Amino acid sequence: MTALIAGFGAAVPGAAMDQQALWGGFFGRHFAGSRGRTAERIFTGSGVRCRHAVVNPLAEDVSGWSTERRMRRYALEAQPLGHRAVAAALADAGLAADEVKLLIVASCTGYATPGLDIGLAASLGLACDAQRLLVGHMGCYAALPALGSAADFVVARGQPVVLLCLELTSLHVQPPTDDLQQVVAHALFGDAAAALVLVPTAGPRKTSTRIRNDTWKAAKRRYGCESTWDRPGLSGLRLVDLIALTDTSAAEQLTWDVTDLGFRMGVARTVPAALATHVRPAVERLLGRNGLAVPDIRGWAVHPGGPAILETVQRELALPPAALGASRAVLSRHGNCSSPTVLLVLDELVNSDAMDGGGPVVAMAFGPGLTLYAALLSA
Repeated sequence: MTALIAGFGAAVPGAAMDQQALWGGFFGRHFAGSRGRTAERIFTGSGVRCRHAVVNPLAEDVSGWSTERRMRRYALEAQPLGHRAVAAALADAGLAADEVKLLIVASCTGYATPGLDIGLAASLGLACDAQRLLVGHMGCYAALPALGSAADFVVARGQPVVLLCLELTSLHVQPPTDDLQQVVAHALFGDAAAALVLVPTAGPRKTSTRIRNDTWKAAKRRYGCESTWDRPGLSGLRLVDLIALTDTSAAEQLTWDVTDLGFRMGVARTVPAALATHVRPAVERLLGRNGLAVPDIRGWAVHPGGPAILETVQRELALPPAALGASRAVLSRHGNCSSPTVLLVLDELVNSDAMDGGGPVVAMAFGPGLTLYAALLSA
């Protein structure tokens, strides 16, 4: 028995905000200190064209808010956004909420008790005996260890699991500063939620497009759900293997600190160089123990931590430029949304022409630790 991705759903808040408008209408003044020109170059070269946020800085400046006030806003905004993503994933899978036996929620941008997982259990109609697991403060790579835990439960218990990754980074705009690490963070990050439904299977599930569309429409009517991804999404892949690598000597290069004024990102310029030493060995180890090599991989879903991260992965694995097209497309349309991002990239990849004919896929993400996670998936 293996764990099959049977449904995908995603949701983003509000209308897309243009990157140039964000710079001209807010961040240009926000970073107008001695490094203003450098800050503008960072925004221009971020690879981000637009992004979504629960807090639009053009209309609402939260940079002086206390952490308490930000957490209250998180509790208000996260619930409906997460509900939209999970409902869409359940609809895509044709699964009723009361069939779910475990709900995993990954988020590092807000905390509340009763938490997001409990609120979703109520709003979605999960059974009272459904288990819940909250994955917190792992950052951008959280989707992959959470996926591993979900798959382990599916295989061990033979029961469906829902995984939700949700981040509201826009709540953590910091006060004006000349710190270029803050400029990088504010140039890249956006808000999103992405959800997967995993079910047990003894082999690949093959369903015609017509049947999948009919199932999607019927289940969508049942839930009354609407999502930005208003179509059958990522499904039919099973998790084959997962690998993790943590370089504790580089732990201070990527941080996410709780302060009195929200959560503050620390991202050193040396992060791409630190990752460069680990990307190829980790990927080759993952593939080698499954009888594969880099040329055998048909699709790459790499977390777009920023242009330099993608360039590093492309160089170290000797990939053609088009191989990371899905990552660059998600970065352009949504920015770096932390933990949901690799799932958005995976969906973008699987629904692109690049994946015609199927084939093995590698999903990869990075975060504090300094940590690299990679997953091998196959139809």
